[in-house]
Amino acid sequence: MIKLFKVKEKQREQAENANGKPPVKKQSPGELRLHKDISELNLPKTCSISFPNGKDDLMNFEVTIRPDEGYYMGGTFTFSFSISPIYPHEAPKVKCKTKVYHPNIDLEGNVCLNILREDWKPVLNINTIIYGLYHLFTEPNHEDPLNHDAAAVLRDNPKMFESNVRRAMHGGYVGQTFFTRCM
Repeated sequence: MIKLFKVKEKQREQAENANGKPPVKKQSPGELRLHKDISELNLPKTCSISFPNGKDDLMNFEVTIRPDEGYYMGGTFTFSFSISPIYPHEAPKVKCKTKVYHPNIDLEGNVCLNILREDWKPVLNINTIIYGLYHLFTEPNHEDPLNHDAAAVLRDNPKMFESNVRRAMHGGYVGQTFFTRCM
């Protein structure tokens, strides 16, 4: 009985390949939803999206944010997005590839954004996440930090925080941590 199923499957594969084209990979529901999200993106002019692995790998892409206001104005920050096959039922994994002095982004690139954690809902989309990331740069939040040192400086001495951000973005040390230039 099992051999019969294998023979049938092999015949189906041969029929699919007979037209000279490679077999079409069936898209997962997550890929279909992501394709829809990307086609409907309405990015601010300060944000862009790229596919370092090519357009065939929609599940992994990068978003670059160039804030035009606030402490981080003039900087360029790149985030990697890794999308699960069960998206949108699971939030995308987002990491900041640019080392940044920020209360809501730690030195390993982990991002503290509520919609990527406990507030994720399947009705949210990639556009919402990108706007949330952009908002982190225009309004850093010292009340829910990943980088506690940066949050304390922002809370207690905003002028010193601004100075530290500038030093980090120009490429330099803040405390014992070196930041590469991102302007």
